[in-house]
Amino acid sequence: MQALHDLILRAFAFMDGRIDPPSSAHALTPASLRAKAEAEHGLVIEEDGRPVACLFCRPEEKGTLYLGKLAVDPGRQGQGLGHALLVAAEDLARSIGCISLRLETRVELIENHRVFSCWGFVRSGESRHPGFDRTTSIEMTKTVKSST
Repeated sequence: MQALHDLILRAFAFMDGRIDPPSSAHALTPASLRAKAEAEHGLVIEEDGRPVACLFCRPEEKGTLYLGKLAVDPGRQGQGLGHALLVAAEDLARSIGCISLRLETRVELIENHRVFSCWGFVRSGESRHPGFDRTTSIEMTKTVKSST
């Protein structure tokens, strides 16, 4: 779990100083990540036995699969790993009967909004972290297409 924890921290480091409040990735520990992996569907891409990309998926009510902690090693970004994880998440969603995917991204990270839009996600809501009087996150959703 330490290698996965390190991957997430490396991948989320670019957010430091850009988003407020800070990323919840900072609250993760290898132990809490292990518990998360046991409670959710963890998708991991490894290279030479080391994780280079990951995504955690959690079924929600109303047939939605929540996607969280999408992380791609900074040296491997732009090589299709994030998209490969999204395709795997869609396959997972279909296999467990989910009809949509949902994720949240920070309002400041407009480059992420563009990437998720290119992957078929649409803005579907917004939220505020406790104690904030402004939008801090946007929600994006995507309908899962049938495999036929």
